[in-house]
Amino acid sequence: MRTIQKIIFFFEMRSYGVCTWWARKLGINSSKVKLGFIYASFLTFGTPLFIYLAMAWILEHKHFFKLQRKRRRTTIWEL
Repeated sequence: MRTIQKIIFFFEMRSYGVCTWWARKLGINSSKVKLGFIYASFLTFGTPLFIYLAMAWILEHKHFFKLQRKRRRTTIWEL
Protein backbone atom coordinates (compact mmCIF):
# COMPACT_ATOMS: atom_id res chain seq x y z
CA MET A 1 0.00 0.00 0.00
CA ARG A 2 2.89 2.34 0.68
CA THR A 3 4.26 2.08 -2.87
CA ILE A 4 0.86 2.95 -4.34
CA GLN A 5 0.80 6.13 -2.26
CA LYS A 6 4.30 7.01 -3.49
CA ILE A 7 3.22 6.52 -7.10
CA ILE A 8 0.10 8.65 -6.61
CA PHE A 9 2.13 11.37 -4.90
CA PHE A 10 4.68 11.34 -7.74
CA PHE A 11 2.01 11.80 -10.41
CA GLU A 12 0.23 14.49 -8.43
CA MET A 13 3.46 16.45 -8.07
CA ARG A 14 4.33 16.04 -11.76
CA SER A 15 0.90 16.80 -13.18
CA TYR A 16 2.05 20.26 -14.39
CA GLY A 17 -0.92 22.00 -12.80
CA VAL A 18 -3.08 22.04 -15.94
CA CYS A 19 -6.23 20.93 -14.13
CA THR A 20 -5.55 23.33 -11.28
CA TRP A 21 -5.07 26.19 -13.73
CA TRP A 22 -8.32 25.38 -15.53
CA ALA A 23 -10.15 25.02 -12.21
CA ARG A 24 -8.96 28.44 -11.08
CA LYS A 25 -9.98 30.01 -14.38
CA LEU A 26 -13.43 28.38 -14.31
CA GLY A 27 -13.96 28.81 -10.57
CA ILE A 28 -14.64 25.14 -9.84
CA ASN A 29 -12.98 22.33 -7.92
CA SER A 30 -9.90 20.84 -9.59
CA SER A 31 -11.10 17.28 -8.98
CA LYS A 32 -14.05 17.95 -11.30
CA VAL A 33 -11.68 19.09 -14.04
CA LYS A 34 -9.54 15.98 -13.53
CA LEU A 35 -12.61 13.76 -13.77
CA GLY A 36 -13.63 15.59 -16.91
CA PHE A 37 -10.26 14.84 -18.51
CA ILE A 38 -10.50 11.19 -17.48
CA TYR A 39 -14.04 10.75 -18.81
CA ALA A 40 -13.23 12.59 -22.03
CA SER A 41 -10.16 10.39 -22.52
CA PHE A 42 -12.26 7.24 -22.27
CA LEU A 43 -15.00 8.57 -24.54
CA THR A 44 -12.67 9.88 -27.26
CA PHE A 45 -10.00 7.16 -27.08
CA GLY A 46 -7.26 9.27 -25.50
CA THR A 47 -7.36 12.42 -27.61
CA PRO A 48 -7.57 14.76 -24.56
CA LEU A 49 -4.22 13.37 -23.41
CA PHE A 50 -2.53 15.10 -26.34
CA ILE A 51 -4.39 18.30 -25.54
CA TYR A 52 -3.38 17.97 -21.87
CA LEU A 53 0.29 17.49 -22.79
CA ALA A 54 0.19 20.49 -25.12
CA MET A 55 -1.36 22.64 -22.38
CA ALA A 56 1.22 21.37 -19.90
CA TRP A 57 4.02 22.34 -22.26
CA ILE A 58 2.52 25.81 -22.79
CA LEU A 59 2.03 26.34 -19.04
CA GLU A 60 5.60 25.22 -18.39
CA HIS A 61 6.94 27.67 -20.99
CA LYS A 62 4.39 30.47 -20.65
CA HIS A 63 7.10 33.07 -20.11
CA PHE A 64 7.94 32.70 -23.83
CA PHE A 65 4.35 33.47 -24.83
CA LYS A 66 3.70 36.54 -22.71
CA LEU A 67 3.32 39.73 -24.67
CA GLN A 68 5.84 42.38 -23.88
CA ARG A 69 4.09 45.62 -23.02
CA LYS A 70 5.72 48.61 -24.53
CA ARG A 71 6.47 51.29 -22.03
CA ARG A 72 5.47 54.80 -23.00
CA ARG A 73 8.35 57.13 -23.27
CA THR A 74 7.92 60.31 -21.33
CA THR A 75 10.62 62.30 -23.06
CA ILE A 76 12.36 62.28 -26.38
CA TRP A 77 15.67 61.38 -24.68
CA GLU A 78 14.45 57.88 -23.74
CA LEU A 79 15.05 56.27 -27.11
